[in-house]
Amino acid sequence: MGFYLNPGNKGFWESIRSRIYVDKTNLIACTNRLINTEEKFICVSRPRRFGKSMALKMLAAYYSSGCDSTDLFRGRKVESDDSFGEHLNRYDVIFLNMQQFLSEASPGMVTDYLVREVLRDLRKEYGGILNGTDIGLAAALREIYVETGRQFIFLIDEWDCVMRERQEAEDLQRHYLDFLRNLLKDQPYVALAYMTGILPIKKYGSHSALNMFFEYSMTDQKELEEYTGFTEEEVRELCARFDMDFQKTGSWYDGYRFKRFRHIYNPRSVVEAMRCHDFSGYWTSTETYEALKVYMDMDFDGLRADIVQMLGGGQVRVNTRSFQNDMRTFKTKDDVLTLLIHLGYLAYDSAAKEAFIPNKEIIGEFETAMSVSGWAEVMRILKASEKLLADTLAGDGESVAVGLDKAHAEAASILTYNDENSLSCAIGLAYYSARKDYMLVREFPAGRGFADVVFLPLPSVGKPALIVELKVDKSADTALQQIKDRKYPQALEGYTGEILLVGINYDRENRNKPHSCVIEKYEI
Repeated sequence: MGFYLNPGNKGFWESIRSRIYVDKTNLIACTNRLINTEEKFICVSRPRRFGKSMALKMLAAYYSSGCDSTDLFRGRKVESDDSFGEHLNRYDVIFLNMQQFLSEASPGMVTDYLVREVLRDLRKEYGGILNGTDIGLAAALREIYVETGRQFIFLIDEWDCVMRERQEAEDLQRHYLDFLRNLLKDQPYVALAYMTGILPIKKYGSHSALNMFFEYSMTDQKELEEYTGFTEEEVRELCARFDMDFQKTGSWYDGYRFKRFRHIYNPRSVVEAMRCHDFSGYWTSTETYEALKVYMDMDFDGLRADIVQMLGGGQVRVNTRSFQNDMRTFKTKDDVLTLLIHLGYLAYDSAAKEAFIPNKEIIGEFETAMSVSGWAEVMRILKASEKLLADTLAGDGESVAVGLDKAHAEAASILTYNDENSLSCAIGLAYYSARKDYMLVREFPAGRGFADVVFLPLPSVGKPALIVELKVDKSADTALQQIKDRKYPQALEGYTGEILLVGINYDRENRNKPHSCVIEKYEI
């Protein structure tokens, strides 16, 4: 057992001994199916602290020869898979943490340093074959394969750190990508290559140096969706075990939405919330808000309006295909939004091809970034939202209309009311403070149609639910009557608290008093 060659199972042993461990071992069943196939090259990109390194430690424990991990996997989900015994501790594993090599190597010597370190481990195990000759890493691995038939599984962590931390060093990046290609592509000694990072594989022009890899990213995790974070079932079990409110946990950490698994939770934050028995921004606290602020302030046409729309609970269409998979090549606002998806600050609905802010933890980071930047008009709307909510709960439609007029005036330079959808986003922004105690649902399926906005109170807050209908160039009474005629309140079946019906109209011709509002308590 070496440091890079067959590192053993200590990392996974520590994981399962932790107070909170969620069994994701069925990922191994997925990788087993890919060994020695055309799909054996896997690049998994996720945001920081989303369990990437933990998955690699698990794979190292399972595949590494020179140790026996049978007991560690006993009772785990993968043990019942047909392939479990076939591959357990049967391969030479090369485990590379690229962050270590980048940090320790002299400038421009990352791959040279890596080769020296790995060859040192290989010579300890296969000195009789390598004979101390001056040989490159790929050549050494081919020689071992020819002499022994042994294949290798490559596990590469932080593979993209060169692109993230040496953004200006394009020559270094190209050399590094060429090194990985020569090490892995079309080499008979490769049984499987699984690498993880935050960014998908860097593109140069129309080609990728690592085009043999199949990519699993935050825009499409394919069959690895359930291993990207915690599933709804897993979080329910944790909430029951630690006596934590499941709905409130969802409002803080849910929101990463894939094709099959529509509720994926941030694993780092859920674990910390359970462990500390408190809800807070655990994931966002691991990096300064400046990381987000830099991209929010980029001067691309429409970027600011899109961010404001998402702050209001809306979703925005994003073309993710033009993104060059680095942190400095931006041609459109879509490139910036795509990077924020990969960094975890935005979620992505691959079916609708739309981005949105996933949860309360992330929206708080946006608020912090705006508070120290040039977003004064938006911050004034957010600060006024406390009074707007209080006026709504008090049934004061006149004051609500005045508050909406002020919010519209503040946002006029960013948002344009073109239709009821635009109005819905602006209303969501104006009621920003409600997210502390409410879950905001736009286009809520209700009765004979869809309510524009529904505010569902979190358990134990003691506040009424709000059903909001929006109209343009009609009347607030018309909006209220639609709520009744289409029986929207009936969709809240099982809800026993108070319900307020809120009708809002925006009159485009009335510049002095464009909004009107009527509020009525619903009698169950």
